Formats: sequence, structure tokens, C-alpha cells
Amino acid sequence: MARALQLARHGLNTATPNPRVGCVLVKDGRIIGEGWHAVAGGPHAEIVALQKLGAGDAANGVSKVARGATAYVTLEPCSHHGRTPPCAEALIAAGVGRVVAAMQDPNPRVAGQGLQRLNDAGIVVACGLLEAEATELNIGFVARMTRGRPWLRLKIAASLDGRTALANGLSQWITGPAARRDVHAWRALSCAVLTGIGTVKADDPRLTAREVETSRQPLKVVIDSRLETPPDAAVLAGGGVLIACASVDAGRRAALEARGAEIVALPDGKGRVDLPAVLRELARRGSNEVLVEAGSTLGGALLREGCVDELLIYQASLLLGDAARGMVDLGELTTLAAGHRLRILERRAVGADFRLRAHLDEE
Repeated sequence: MARALQLARHGLNTATPNPRVGCVLVKDGRIIGEGWHAVAGGPHAEIVALQKLGAGDAANGVSKVARGATAYVTLEPCSHHGRTPPCAEALIAAGVGRVVAAMQDPNPRVAGQGLQRLNDAGIVVACGLLEAEATELNIGFVARMTRGRPWLRLKIAASLDGRTALANGLSQWITGPAARRDVHAWRALSCAVLTGIGTVKADDPRLTAREVETSRQPLKVVIDSRLETPPDAAVLAGGGVLIACASVDAGRRAALEARGAEIVALPDGKGRVDLPAVLRELARRGSNEVLVEAGSTLGGALLREGCVDELLIYQASLLLGDAARGMVDLGELTTLAAGHRLRILERRAVGADFRLRAHLDEE
């Protein structure tokens, strides 16, 4: 199963909106086939592994090489017709004797039905081996399927004393080149990169994954209540931009749409954008993981509204002092209990800086 998880990671940046899945076929103590899901619409991991047996069309039951083998799969084999036929049926047709899944598929269209179909066909079934690792690998897919919104990571680049910009707004560059390359890797694996109009105006970011090899770019999302995004903003270059607003000015909308942006109005009734509604809209579009690169105002708003799942904090060996801008605007807290508790997952060196990764731990 560890090998299957390793294979699944080959689809880290490309499998979206599908889950990342790996499969290993074992017979008589040796691996006879393996595969992973590379891209939506392409063959699933089980099919790739069966086809690599080199003995005919395994999916149609011609190959006998897999007969009696054990299939280790990082996610329950699907049982429904989507873009591809059901993997459970392919494994049955190939004559495998046992299927070990790391986790049940959270997709309501599967949700145990694949394992049940295999069991009904007389195949020995087990589920739960390295389940935590498999869940972490597809944390965004699980989030989208179980709660209707993506997994949201808030990225912050800060000095050692928790400051993200000088009082005059200057922030480039607090962290070094290695940290910036690392951020591009997180962009590449994300389905969407989200920012606010304040960051667009101040920094004019492109929000593309450039410093890593990738065949896919994330959707660029701008939270812009009054459609103030300049038509010549760098974020609009190359298309793939969604602008969420609270009110629609016809002239501004036309200018932005002429640059290829898609506009969606999601007002919260108070003149602002409804942030949870934005996440639901992204989930509807198939986004599993969203990376937020924004200022303290939007970051704080997302935290206050319970939208943030994970923090990526890049800490530079630098002190900026009390006059510099803070990490997130949470307003004035009057009790320590009102703070947001974090569960630190890792802290590692990235060039001359450190990256701290933490989950919100507020249960």
C-alpha cells in the first residue's frame, strides 16, 4: 500500500478534480502490475495497472495474469459509470482474488458500493490500511465530497516577529527565493489560487505556477466586492480568472469580461462578498484544494468565517517591528479563548527561511 500511495502522488498536480489514486497488483509474492490516475477522463489507477500486465484486454476479462492476485488500491474502486467504466467491474473481470483499499470513497456515488460489489462477486475485501496517509493525500477531495467546499490553505509570508509588510505597504520580498519557489509548488497542486482586490492593487500578482514544472495552471480567483480590478491587471493575463463581487457595475463588468474574466455575484447582504458562498461555488466547479495568497484583511475575514483549514506560514529571519503590518486582521480579542488554536504539523527549513504548516484545531 505504501507503494500504491507513492504511485498516487504522480497525479498530485494533474488528477484534479478527481482524487489521486495508485494501484499495485501482487501475485505469488511479487508485483505484477502497477499504475496511477494521471488526469481526469483518463484511465483510473486500477485500469492502468491491469493494462500493464501485457496480456490482452484485462478490463474485458481476456487476461488471466491477474487471476487470483491481490490489488492494493489507495481508494475504494469506483462502482459507477462516469467518464470511464467502473473499476470494480474491471477487477472482477480480471479475476483478482483480493482487494485491499486504503479508504472508502467519500463520493456519495460510490461510498462503499464499490467494495460491496467486489464482495458480492466473491472477492475478499479489506479496507483501512494506511487510511490516514490516503486521506491526507486526498484531503481536498474528501473535503469537497463530505462538506461541499474545498480544503483551504492560507499562505502567509512574515518576519520572525509576525509582520507581513511595512506600514507603507512594502512587502516584496520578505522571504527568499527558495521560499517563493516552494509557494509555486503549492500553487501547482492547488485547483485554485485566491486573492483579494487589495493585493491585486498593491502587488499586481500573476498567481500562476511558474517556478515548478506543471502541465496545469490553477484557476485564479479574485475577491472584489465593487469590481475594482484594473482591466490591465497581471492576474487577467492568460485567462482562467474568476472574479467574485457583491455588486455588478455593467461597464466594469464588460471591461473585465473583455479580458477573459468570468464574473460571479455572491453578495452577503452587507456590501461584501459572501466568502463561504465563494467556496461552495469553487466546490461546484470541482476545486478540491484552494490556496489563499492575500493580505491581512481577507485572511482575517476567512478565519473569522471558519473558511480556513490550514496555514502555510513562511518565516523569514527578519524583524520589522510593531509599526509594520500584522499577519491577519481578527479585530480586537478580549479573551485568549477567542483566539484560533492551531495544531502544528511541521516546521522545516526552506532555504534561509522556515515553513510552518498547521491545521486549525478548534474542536
